[in-house]
Amino acid sequence: MTQANQPVQYIQFRGDETEAIDVDVIIEQPVSLTVNGEVWLAFMCTPIDLEAMAVGFLFNEGLIQTKEEIVSVRACPSGENVDVWLDHSLEKPENWRRTSGCTGGVTSVDANSKSVFPKMPANGNGIILTPVQIGSLIVQLFEAQNLYRRSGGVHTSGLSDGRKICVTSEDIGRHNTLDKIAGRCLLEGIAPKQRILLTTGRISSEMMQKSARLGASVVISRTSPSSLSIDMAEKWGITLIGYAHRNRFNVYSHSERIALPIVNFNPADL
Repeated sequence: MTQANQPVQYIQFRGDETEAIDVDVIIEQPVSLTVNGEVWLAFMCTPIDLEAMAVGFLFNEGLIQTKEEIVSVRACPSGENVDVWLDHSLEKPENWRRTSGCTGGVTSVDANSKSVFPKMPANGNGIILTPVQIGSLIVQLFEAQNLYRRSGGVHTSGLSDGRKICVTSEDIGRHNTLDKIAGRCLLEGIAPKQRILLTTGRISSEMMQKSARLGASVVISRTSPSSLSIDMAEKWGITLIGYAHRNRFNVYSHSERIALPIVNFNPADL
């Protein structure tokens, strides 16, 4: 049985005093992905929700489209390998491009192309958010950080329909959280009409690529976007929000989806 954290002991120094402290730390380990009996690559990840991560990775790379293509998916008991069998042959990509993802993300998708992504509806799924709604979603994301509260050192992401967070994931690699969300959506049939992606991690080009593949019209991060992710969001019609807190945030692209609250004006107040 795989675990997300393990106990360690460290020595804390405070001035002239020392103390031995027992804590849990997040686990990071390599997990290989085997597709139709052939080893493709190794993820560096937190070994939970491995089946979802493997399926979500294949989906986010545009290599599979539906749950029906999957004959079986199984993580070995040690958590060192995930075995995926499909109902058709699938050629392993010749070139994996190293990304800026923490713990060493890889992709075979060209960041300048959107060929593997679903076309964004002209109205962006009709999403209009108020600052209050965004603040509420950020609070919900923080409340979902169960693993982070126990051991720290982990990213959390969530997919929302605008009112509530429908699915969350946690992993030492921020890019892995989006693969896990994609996999759970595919395997569990989670398909909100409006899709807002929230994450505690930085929005790199890889994160934007995976968010677009998930069909997100809005991407909200607790921290910063990169220049390339802003360019991609602008080109693909995605509202990109960074440094989001309960009552403030920055909008880097397509701010038309953010509606300011209506304030009733009374001339008598002048």
